[in-house]
Amino acid sequence: MRIISTYLMVFPRRSAYVLIAFLAAGIAEGLSLTALLPLLSIAVGDPADSSIGKIIVEALNNFNITPTIGSMLLIIVGGIVLKNLSLLVANRQIGYTVANIASKLRIELIEAMFASRWQYYLRQPTGSLANSVATEAMRAANGFEHSCAVLSLLVQVLIYIVIALFVSWQAALTTLFLGIIFLSSMYRLIRMTKKAGSKQTRLLKELLSYLSDVLGSVKALKAMARNNMADIILRTQARQLEKATRREVMSRESLKALQEPILTILTASGLYVVLVVWGLSLPEVMAMLILFVRLLTVSTRMQRRYQLLVAEESAYWSIRKESKKARSFAEIDIGTLHPTLKKGISMQQVSFNYGSKVIFQDLNIEIYANSFSTLTGSSGIGKSTFLDIISRLLEPESGNIFVDGIALNKINLREWRKIIGYVPQETILLHDTVISNVLVGAPNLTQADAEIALHQAGAWDFVSNLPEGAHTIVGERGGLLSGGQRQRIAIARALAHHPKLLLLDEPTSALDLETEQDICETLKSLKDSLTIIAVSHQPTLINASDYIINIADNNAELI
Repeated sequence: MRIISTYLMVFPRRSAYVLIAFLAAGIAEGLSLTALLPLLSIAVGDPADSSIGKIIVEALNNFNITPTIGSMLLIIVGGIVLKNLSLLVANRQIGYTVANIASKLRIELIEAMFASRWQYYLRQPTGSLANSVATEAMRAANGFEHSCAVLSLLVQVLIYIVIALFVSWQAALTTLFLGIIFLSSMYRLIRMTKKAGSKQTRLLKELLSYLSDVLGSVKALKAMARNNMADIILRTQARQLEKATRREVMSRESLKALQEPILTILTASGLYVVLVVWGLSLPEVMAMLILFVRLLTVSTRMQRRYQLLVAEESAYWSIRKESKKARSFAEIDIGTLHPTLKKGISMQQVSFNYGSKVIFQDLNIEIYANSFSTLTGSSGIGKSTFLDIISRLLEPESGNIFVDGIALNKINLREWRKIIGYVPQETILLHDTVISNVLVGAPNLTQADAEIALHQAGAWDFVSNLPEGAHTIVGERGGLLSGGQRQRIAIARALAHHPKLLLLDEPTSALDLETEQDICETLKSLKDSLTIIAVSHQPTLINASDYIINIADNNAELI
């Protein structure tokens, strides 16, 4: 029941609305059932001389209601109508809450992941994050619906028990005892379902993580006829997921199959006790029979709902765990100053390690404002790390970085990144229009900003010749464009918000010489308005730059 209490505490206001509606529905149904015994007494010509019958008749007389068949039927019908209206209100609120919970969990996880430190983010499988946002969030939200159903049915059970105690406390206690035995006998199947649900959550995460990686490299795998190996692994994971799903289905269907015969046995036992052992009157026996059957029927429904809940609850714990873990790795920003970049960037005694691997040791370098600098050095020496330290995706172990004489850690992190344009080594475009790829949903940027950036990146000529111009879909990962065209759109994306510092990681490594020269000319034309730092091995880009920063032996030298 931990998951139910968790939902109530995490979503208290909405849960309160639902519980009040359920309570109103239960009371309404209780009123209908209390009118049942006088109705049966009247119908069989037996005076309502039982304790509950006398209480009901006396209550009706206080409201000037004569206990006739018509008045009793009216109370029963009215109670059922009121019950269903209350349930409508409750179920409507549940539906809204399910959508709200799924949205809230998704946003919470996405915000936590994007706010986490870069090194933590790199360790998270993309497919796992996608699974949490798409699948786990919805399963977790459905868990709230199942929790509400369990609570609704529990309210009904309690109402039936209270009414049964008034009719015959001995029969009610016997019924309660038999019900506990019935529910306990099925608990092993509930545990099996919970275990299978947890395994499904884990296997879905693994499957989608691997699938995401495979889809990212499917072109190379198909070209080398090695896609069958990935297919074998995916098939194995899919079979494991199928096996876990079968276990859940088996335990769920077993519960359904066993409930009816056990319910029949308990009902027959209860009837024998009230008819033979205690010799209740016919109206009381009929009322107890109705209560007994409804009590056990609702109990079986409650158990099935609880079984569905435990199958889904692992998704809730999983997504909350991921969000909590990401928040524990949140970037720490104590800076308050607004950034400027009029003089330059100074790195003094900067050291950085990846575990035991030393990347920089007492690095000292000056980067001048409105200049074009190229980082060179052998592969794995730390060129991309250099850019990541400047953008504060990584924090140095020691040393200081100054921007216009102000320590970088005293500058507001978000404000600093707002003046940076970044072009990564691997150009990945969204399966969307050129405009959307340049703006990437930025609310403060317009189509005019995108067009200016495309002009600055030297991309406007080819973009304007596309079938639908800047509104042309570029295809999956930009596959409908050439490498040079993708690179120019990536540069335009980095320029759209009018940055002061442009960082480029191997911007021309996959381009032909002519396209490389064109991009170099583009970059040279931009250096008067912003500071450019590029990582490259290419002579053309190196020759086009004002300064060369050579990284070697855990340090850097300005040439």
